[in-house]
Amino acid sequence: MKQSETSNLPLLVSTVLMLYTCQASSSSASNLHPLILVPGSGGNQLEARLTSSYAPSSLLCNRWYPVPKTKDGWFRLWFDPSVLLAPFTKCFADRMTLYYDPDTDDYHNAPGVQTRVPHFGSTESLLCLDPHLKKITAYMAPLVESLEQIGYEDGKTLFGAPYDFRYGLAAEGHPTRVGSKFLEDLKALIEKASSSNGGKPVILVTHSLGGLFVLQFLNRNPLPWRRKFVRHFLAISAPWGGTVEEMLTFASGYSLGVPLVEPLLVREEQRSSESNLWLMPNPNFFARSKPLVITPNDTYSAYDIAEFLNDIGFPQGVRPYKTRVLPLMDQLAAPGVPVSCVVGSGVRTPETLFYGGNGFDEQPEIVYGDGDGTVNMVSLLGLESLWDNMENQTLNVIKIGGASHTEILKEEGSVAQIVGEISRINSISMYNSAK
Repeated sequence: MKQSETSNLPLLVSTVLMLYTCQASSSSASNLHPLILVPGSGGNQLEARLTSSYAPSSLLCNRWYPVPKTKDGWFRLWFDPSVLLAPFTKCFADRMTLYYDPDTDDYHNAPGVQTRVPHFGSTESLLCLDPHLKKITAYMAPLVESLEQIGYEDGKTLFGAPYDFRYGLAAEGHPTRVGSKFLEDLKALIEKASSSNGGKPVILVTHSLGGLFVLQFLNRNPLPWRRKFVRHFLAISAPWGGTVEEMLTFASGYSLGVPLVEPLLVREEQRSSESNLWLMPNPNFFARSKPLVITPNDTYSAYDIAEFLNDIGFPQGVRPYKTRVLPLMDQLAAPGVPVSCVVGSGVRTPETLFYGGNGFDEQPEIVYGDGDGTVNMVSLLGLESLWDNMENQTLNVIKIGGASHTEILKEEGSVAQIVGEISRINSISMYNSAK
């Protein structure tokens, strides 16, 4: 297992990109391993359609939101900038909310709301969240453009695997209809991408939550299949051990730094997200003695999440957390294929939340620690300690100083280092084939 520590070197960015571009031009693009991008939470577009069962929370939601719709009633649910307007924020939250059914032990959409993920297999819905505001809502566009510079082509050697990021996975024995369907679709996409590229195994590149899905995916498929179809797993900003910021989201709501959005208006919708429960701090990485939330009456660590959920007024989250999510947090086995982790560091990241006498309806005072601004360093580097000295598992960790959780996909220096790692993976494969 090897770790390389790097930092942003803006003055060298142009040189690095030129090097990779020249490398691509000097060798055929057919030598590239097919690459599949798996986004993080909120990292791809979602569409929705309302049926006769839909009961709007207001006349405004029924008649005036959203605009426009397609002829068959579909509209972009995520992301639509009208969500920034308070009256429409409530409409948006109502339609994004999930419901846990204790009888079926699974999650489902709000009644009367149908959702779908557009452009599976393509990078189209990963480039930006609103095609009418490409620059403002850019997500993976800078990374995709850099991959195209070294010879990747959408639909031929480059693919996207968007999914409904509200849904998660669950421990064995519990149904996850939507999440399991995504894993099935991902497997089919991997096999198709490999087959259409001469049988070359694929490189899986994930961001944030996508890393958790892909690690679960790999470990749920037989080792011979993994080694046949997966060349490398490159995880960017993966929250292996969850985040303290997620406790803020559940307690008080979180506007993601978007102005005009009132956190309390989206709190119930955020609490309903199955994947958000999965991102709670993992007790395998956060110490029992480490206080994460402190109130006048109680202190909560990663070992007290069930009590925390109950005390913030979300008791309905306790059962799925205990039965579906907590056992899943133990399932981080090494997949037996090469893994690289690219992480940001040196960015102020919420580490401890202090709530005063007004309860959880107020935003807390925050003590910050190291991380990428969203994910704590102990979580980003979680696999290092977990897989330390493990045989038959290579792990390469690349730290990029000053790179935040999402800007790591956009800032030139960070993107150059990610593309450099992908080029290295392709080069190693070419060298091994030539031996």
